[in-house]
Amino acid sequence: MWNLSFTPPTVIEARVLTRMPDALRCPVRSEWADANKPGHVVDCFLEGPAFDRSGNLYLTDIPHGRIFKITAAGNWHEVANTGGWPNGLAIHQDGTLWAADYRKGLLRIDPNTGDVEPILGHRNSESFKGINDLIFDRDGNCYFTDQGQTGMHNPTGCVYRLQTNGKLDQLLSNAPSPNGIALDTSGRFLFVAVTRGNAVWRGPLLPDGSISKVGVFRSFFGTSGPDGMAIDSENRLVVAHASLGGAFVMNARAEVTHFVRSPVGQTITNVAFRPGTSELILTDSEQGHVLIAELPSTGAMLYSHAEIKK
Repeated sequence: MWNLSFTPPTVIEARVLTRMPDALRCPVRSEWADANKPGHVVDCFLEGPAFDRSGNLYLTDIPHGRIFKITAAGNWHEVANTGGWPNGLAIHQDGTLWAADYRKGLLRIDPNTGDVEPILGHRNSESFKGINDLIFDRDGNCYFTDQGQTGMHNPTGCVYRLQTNGKLDQLLSNAPSPNGIALDTSGRFLFVAVTRGNAVWRGPLLPDGSISKVGVFRSFFGTSGPDGMAIDSENRLVVAHASLGGAFVMNARAEVTHFVRSPVGQTITNVAFRPGTSELILTDSEQGHVLIAELPSTGAMLYSHAEIKK
């Protein structure tokens, strides 16, 4: 059942905005592909779309450790290589890129110099499983998922919050493959895409900083599951699905109102709004495309673009 009106969601057709140029592709075997796409040579696997204040779009290429900038003119530039497997990106108010790197942990990248600086690589001297995605709240605290190779067979994936004072809080430790992460516009409710559980979880953040009464917000189907997410200004949640060829748009009651359909690959891994607009960017990781679609509402205000507190 999509919604209480018992009507199919409105289909929004995405279009190709740009494609990774052939000259930037790396058709070579990689350890990441051997583990996650066995038998395939993966020349790129795009993830982590994030916009800076100048309108540049940043993406990661997981298996080859690269971070790219795509200018408003559509030109691709490699700005850094982490030497790991960078996945999610979020932009800090100071203009630096924060990356969730599966091998290296939480990283800070200067987009002007390409310098890569470790922020956090372990919890109490124990390495992370393999962090996946991240988001800042309105105060600059960083929430991130630690996915590794967890799943229904081993539901031990974690969600953390790194506070601005350096304190690290573990919010969840029982998720089967925590992936994308989002906050509602009030900052009071946390959403986690649980890929191998094929669901999105939702939980209220309490005044003391803990999370409680976590439940299933929406269940899905398919050979993979929900991946990256974004929130619009009307508190609709946009969820990329890594095996169903698009992204689902849901209202605050988890009713599916729209489906954004890819014109090319089926592996849609992440989404982001172009700040101040209703344009949604989607990553087609299967074929290396960046897609664009027009949604009903503008994206929610991001920490990176909010007024800087003095």
